[in-house]
Amino acid sequence: MNLKTAIVILNWNGKKLLEQFLPSVVEHSKEATVYVADNASTDDSINFIKETYPSVKIIRNAENGGYAKGYNDALKPIEADVFCLLNNDVEVTPNWLVPVIETFASESNTAIVQPKLLDFNKKDHFEYAGAAGGFIDKYCYPYCRGRIFNTIEKDLGQYNDTCEIFWASGACLFIRSKVFRELNGLDEIFFAHMEEIDLCWRAKNMGYSIKYVGSSTIYHVGGATLSNANPKKTYLNFRNSLFALTKNAKGNIFFVLFIRFILDGIAGMKFLFGMEPSHTTAILKAHLSFYRHLKQLLKQRGSTQCKAKYYQIRSIVVDYFIKNRTDYKSL
Repeated sequence: MNLKTAIVILNWNGKKLLEQFLPSVVEHSKEATVYVADNASTDDSINFIKETYPSVKIIRNAENGGYAKGYNDALKPIEADVFCLLNNDVEVTPNWLVPVIETFASESNTAIVQPKLLDFNKKDHFEYAGAAGGFIDKYCYPYCRGRIFNTIEKDLGQYNDTCEIFWASGACLFIRSKVFRELNGLDEIFFAHMEEIDLCWRAKNMGYSIKYVGSSTIYHVGGATLSNANPKKTYLNFRNSLFALTKNAKGNIFFVLFIRFILDGIAGMKFLFGMEPSHTTAILKAHLSFYRHLKQLLKQRGSTQCKAKYYQIRSIVVDYFIKNRTDYKSL
């Protein structure tokens, strides 16, 4: 089965990243059409692509609407069977597409696929933003095979498999176009960060399968747009995980949210005592934004099939910080 694949790289003022990483994508993606979706950049990104890589198709978005709106707008006119949402700070490897496309071709219920994500700056280690496939605990704290909180595993071939996961990293997310459209794309309320978890969760709630394919490898810089030390990232991660939890979780959401609020409060105090008050403030702002959006989120929840078993671990916070389980296989 020959699946038409579109690799779509979202870019905003990322000329330097495109200079560094676009060459590997063009060289190793002969099985696909490569697009750059530009989020109204003010640098010289567009001219660079036109002059250096005329085979790359350019889509110009009217504004910088973030990751979610940027992709929603860019993917509308593209005709393909499979979309690959690829960050502009990713180096791909030879034949990276083949095992992914073969998985889609042989598994009709598989809607989303993620390759192995390794760290571009430390290539024998997994990368924070997806590693070897993502999961969440009962309270929507994310973790990965190969990465729990800030503990990153070395790649020793322990995840050279193909397996079911709960969420695929937005750094490189393959999705069937018909499923992306069936789900009405990414939820733009997220703007950036964790919108891929929400997308995957909605796909799971509709009965689709999500796979990690370890025979496909890419290298991701991570934090090229917003580093982990930036309070804005703390704000978005805490807020958006509450958004995803409220929209999609099966069961008594209010009890789960109550426990989550306590855990977030503990995290805020930890930042405060660790002399990082800006991150404590970011958590407070995240909760205020969540309360402002609660009515809308509950309305979305009412139109969602909240039926998927979404967690394997009750609390990754307890396992990691109290039980000292710092790698995936110890959970």
